[in-house]
Amino acid sequence: MIDTHIHGDARTGEDFSKMYLSGIDIAVTCAYYPYKIDNDSILLNHLMRILNYDTKRAEEQGLELKVALGIHPTNTNVNGEIIFENLYKWIENKDIIAIGEIGLENLTEDEYRIFKKQLDIAEETKSNVIIHTPRRNKSEVLNKILEILPQHISPELVVIDHINQAVIEQVISTDYTLGLTVQPKKMDKTEAISILDEYGFDKFLLNSDISNMPSDPLSVPKTIRELKKLGFNQKEIDKVSQKNAENFFKI
Repeated sequence: MIDTHIHGDARTGEDFSKMYLSGIDIAVTCAYYPYKIDNDSILLNHLMRILNYDTKRAEEQGLELKVALGIHPTNTNVNGEIIFENLYKWIENKDIIAIGEIGLENLTEDEYRIFKKQLDIAEETKSNVIIHTPRRNKSEVLNKILEILPQHISPELVVIDHINQAVIEQVISTDYTLGLTVQPKKMDKTEAISILDEYGFDKFLLNSDISNMPSDPLSVPKTIRELKKLGFNQKEIDKVSQKNAENFFKI
């Protein structure tokens, strides 16, 4: 199994062990600094910690962490130039498999500026992007994201994450890959399964988004096992268990 969106820097070795023992072989850990900062060097140090330290912590527990780095909308009050320079280096060195997570939250000018710049870097380097959609005003913000994306990046490089039943109709007919987050206060496994049952398995990735917020590190295997218990076709289950992620991230 592959958990396609976590924040490993906020989790313990015990969580990594539980994930591995439950059948998760790979998790994609994304950048998110939970406090507003205005210092690029501090943010860069945090990203380097994810790349060089948290990957080793997970490896000690058997879990392989693939890394996505970038500037989360929470952190868009930084200048960003140092991060942009390093994104090119990380991509060239194949240190990261995506730029992420990036996106919009409060629709500020800084958010727009940094989001568009990272999309341009991704398009230039043909890198995948993991796009955040917020808990609040999700539909409004998602519409803005959908306006911006075609001007900056090819759809095959994009996964729009944290999609739920309230906004699924806004994106289901697009060519973007869609992320389903099974997490307390976001979406339970019943809602995720309902979306898969109605719209099919081809477009979706599955993740727990474990972070410093209330989270369940086993939400992906719990959802996969529930799909099996309910009698869904194993080939379809395999798509959201790992196949779609392997194809999208080329891992």
